[in-house]
Amino acid sequence: MPKEMTIKNTVTIAAPASKVWDALVNPEHTKKYMFGCEPITNWQPGSSIRWVGVFDDKEIEAVTGKVVSIDKGKSLAYTTFDPNGTYPDLPENHLVVTYSLVEKGGSTEFTVTQGDYSKVAEGQKRYDDTMNEGGWAGILEQIKGIVEA
Repeated sequence: MPKEMTIKNTVTIAAPASKVWDALVNPEHTKKYMFGCEPITNWQPGSSIRWVGVFDDKEIEAVTGKVVSIDKGKSLAYTTFDPNGTYPDLPENHLVVTYSLVEKGGSTEFTVTQGDYSKVAEGQKRYDDTMNEGGWAGILEQIKGIVEA
């Protein structure tokens, strides 16, 4: 059995969890840190989620998936799949992204995990590519900047 390959990044944001949550689900904020993309979804478990942005004057569906679970202000899990990739769009090729928010004395510890890459097509390459880009660390720093501004 291959070793689990999961990416995990955490940042502490000097703001209440409700403000961090807004940055995670509000398209006006997501466009600022998700490469110009906004989530198209109703945020209900089982519903689809499409990350859509405009690139070279064309609307592109950058990532697709499904909402797995949601506990407003505390946690969110959804699957991700790159419809522009070279592997088939099968559930076993989707990764799970999980957001976890823990409020502590007016600040929020925000953790993102993504994986398990060992279970998906081209997993090692997808894992290496994400790690070479710093995992979620850069995105978390951008979210921190938006929320703390």
